[in-house]
Amino acid sequence: METITQADCPFCNLEADREIIAQNAIAIAVYDKFPVNNGHALIIPKRHCANYFDLSIAEQTDCWQLLNQVKEIVQQLYNPDGFNVGININEAAGQTVPHVHIHLIPRYAGDVAEPRGGVRGVIPEKRGY
Repeated sequence: METITQADCPFCNLEADREIIAQNAIAIAVYDKFPVNNGHALIIPKRHCANYFDLSIAEQTDCWQLLNQVKEIVQQLYNPDGFNVGININEAAGQTVPHVHIHLIPRYAGDVAEPRGGVRGVIPEKRGY
């Protein structure tokens, strides 16, 4: 994954018309530009940092608190039947934007034929158990 500077980072430089769902002192939440499902949101720390594990515990905590707040908003607006929450860390795990972001993905009954295994599906042949 290429290293990008804060000046070139799409999450450090959100488009002016990007809808902000909620924010706190540490993080901001927006809808994903390429949503998996209706209401797919991203929780993004305001400090430019590529790796979740390089965030301070305080930054991690504030991100999770914002995630909980956004979950309530998405629940009210979209009424999903469930959620997946995930973080891709490094290119091998699928991270494409080198700035920490937590995915809140609403799930709807019937959106996939077999949802069992959830996030285990990142390695499809390991999903079933």
